[in-house]
Amino acid sequence: MLLLESSFFQLIADQFIHTTWLEWLGVFSGFICIYLATKENVLSWPISIISVIAYAWVFLDAKMYGDMALQFYFLFTAFYGWYFWIRKKEVNDKPVTNLSRKGWWVAIGSIVVLSVALGLFLDYFTDTNVPYEDGFCTAMSFVAQLMLSRKILQNWILWIIVDLCYIPLYIYKNLNLSAIFYAFLVAIAIKGYIDWRKTYRREQAN
Repeated sequence: MLLLESSFFQLIADQFIHTTWLEWLGVFSGFICIYLATKENVLSWPISIISVIAYAWVFLDAKMYGDMALQFYFLFTAFYGWYFWIRKKEVNDKPVTNLSRKGWWVAIGSIVVLSVALGLFLDYFTDTNVPYEDGFCTAMSFVAQLMLSRKILQNWILWIIVDLCYIPLYIYKNLNLSAIFYAFLVAIAIKGYIDWRKTYRREQAN
């Protein structure tokens, strides 16, 4: 039993040793930017740029082309979110908004359409072996990131779902450090939702 446990932990240690410095950089900067986002700290956006650039190279090497392309979108929304959050603060507007029923249908519909379109594209035009899994996670991340940049409360619900989906995908692609990172992100996203909901309710009461 002890031998089996020793072999397991040795395997994990070996995998971490072979983790690229870009993945380490993406994980650490990503963790910081997500934590700051839960605190509604505008510094989340410039720090996220570091994580985005690092992960673009990581996903290219792992042949996860949907997620690689997603990083360019994240780069754009980082600058947009940075501007939008600063502007929100300057005009003293309500920082967090709630998604309407119509908004939910638009979000879900967008995820379904994007998932199918991206999955088909990745399946027929790239050499990835996870086209539809990559497509779904990319589509949901796309919508969640847009909602985050607009300070919509329910962005955290989408992040919880997609982070849970990413964990087995990253393990399959031997991105074990990222899999552990995303397990932590699930907990952070839950906290983010709770904190933002408190802020939303407080602002609505004023």
